[in-house]
Amino acid sequence: MPRPTRPALTSQPSSPVSPPAVTQADKLRLDTQLCFALYATSLAMTKLYKPLLAPLGLTYPQYLVMLVLWEHDDRTVQELGDLLQLDSGTLTPLLKRMETAGLVSRQRDTADERRVRILLTPEGAALRQRAEGVPDAIFCQAGMAVNEMSALRAQLHALREQLQA
Repeated sequence: MPRPTRPALTSQPSSPVSPPAVTQADKLRLDTQLCFALYATSLAMTKLYKPLLAPLGLTYPQYLVMLVLWEHDDRTVQELGDLLQLDSGTLTPLLKRMETAGLVSRQRDTADERRVRILLTPEGAALRQRAEGVPDAIFCQAGMAVNEMSALRAQLHALREQLQA
């Protein structure tokens, strides 16, 4: 069965100031809300990751921490929070559970005792190899062409930057 065609995604909105064509009566409909589309998509994406991460012993937020540390080990809690957009109240318990699982170690910074540094353990570093198939599985499930996924990611980054400005 042929796959339905999708309209091409563009990295530039057609008009950054004109509202979408939604009637007054439809403005408060759930299915016209961008916030809900993003929320529901985020839930679906997280649900998709769950069975892929379970064999690794990771939750989705833990996977995000590991991605950061696999890219560049030895980060402060503040750096992790900034990169993942998580506050320390959310991140600290998560990191404690990861330390208990043997994936990371937490150490006080020798230059500034107020800072805590997060480092991969050998077990945490070795987990990277087992996780290498996760992005490919997600890509296959998304059913999008590489250029579509890249354009969507760029649009989402631009939206986030605009909302945070």
